[in-house]
Parts: sequence; structure tokens; C-alpha cells
Amino acid sequence: MQYPDQQQQIIMAHAPFIRQVVMFSQQAEQAAELEQLLQSAAANGWTALVAAVQRICRGERDSSVLKGLDLEDRVIAEAIMRGMQNPATLPDPGQQSNPALAAPGLAHMIHAAASDPQALILISNMAEQMSKAGGDMARLASIMRPLINGERNPEKLCKGMDDRGEALTLDILQALSQIEEQAS
Repeated sequence: MQYPDQQQQIIMAHAPFIRQVVMFSQQAEQAAELEQLLQSAAANGWTALVAAVQRICRGERDSSVLKGLDLEDRVIAEAIMRGMQNPATLPDPGQQSNPALAAPGLAHMIHAAASDPQALILISNMAEQMSKAGGDMARLASIMRPLINGERNPEKLCKGMDDRGEALTLDILQALSQIEEQAS
């Protein structure tokens, strides 16, 4: 199935979350992990998405589950439903996404993780998935902690990255700068 670029970017940006929800929801012994993941997501403002995911996990698959969701949440919920029906449709967390769309979301998560333990858990889970992908995704995962701790030196953060990884890191730094200016 081919997605429009924006929807594909949303799916790729949230691939680790989508994959974890599907994996945890299909194994009863991982119910506690699913609940912790959803609590973390709700604590980060994804309350509408979490409510939809909980309905999906209870077996609801009709379009009413998506009612009231914004575009991003709807795309994520649809990807989760497709993944539950056919795991082959799950996004590859290692696939490259458009840095211009990924950077603002990552920057918001990094900013929140600096002061919110639930956000820290969520971004840690995401970084773990990214590190398994290897390459620049693994390199990006390795700079999450320094970014959360306030490191903003692009030379330090971009060391060893190719052009795409460096571009994404610089976009994240720019988005973080904007978020931090608004917060102060």
C-alpha cells in the first residue's frame, strides 16, 4: 500500500510506537508493558490517540475509533489497526524518513523528556528501537541522552554521521532552539 508522503512520514516518525503497541497487544504476558507505553503516551499529550488505541486493543476496528482524532493520531491509529490485522504492513523503524517532518516531533519529545519522566520513558523506548536499526538511526539514538541533558554543540552531536544524519540533527537543534525560546 502506498501512502501519501505526509502520512508515510508520520508513520515512519512513530514506527517504534506503532510496532510496540502491536507487539505488546498481541501477547497477554506483555499487557503491563502495553499499559506503561500507553500511560507514557497519554502523559505526553496523546490522550485522544491512547483512547483510540485502547479501543483498538479491545477489538474495535470500525471507523468510529478514529472519530475526533487529528491527522497525525488518525494515521498512527490506522497503522496500528493494519499492523494487528497483517504484521507485514508494520513500518520498518530503520527506514529513513524526511528529516524536515521528523525533527519537530523529535525536538518536542526531547524537550519534554528533560523534565517529564514519562516522556523520558517514551523517548528511551524509541531510541532503543532506533539503535537496533543501525547506521545513522543508531547514531541519532546515541545522542538522545546528550540532547535531553542540554547538549547543543552540533560538531559534537553530528560526529560520525553522514549528510542525512547531520541534516536531521541540525533540524532537531533548530526546532529545539525554537521550543526553548517559546518556553522562556
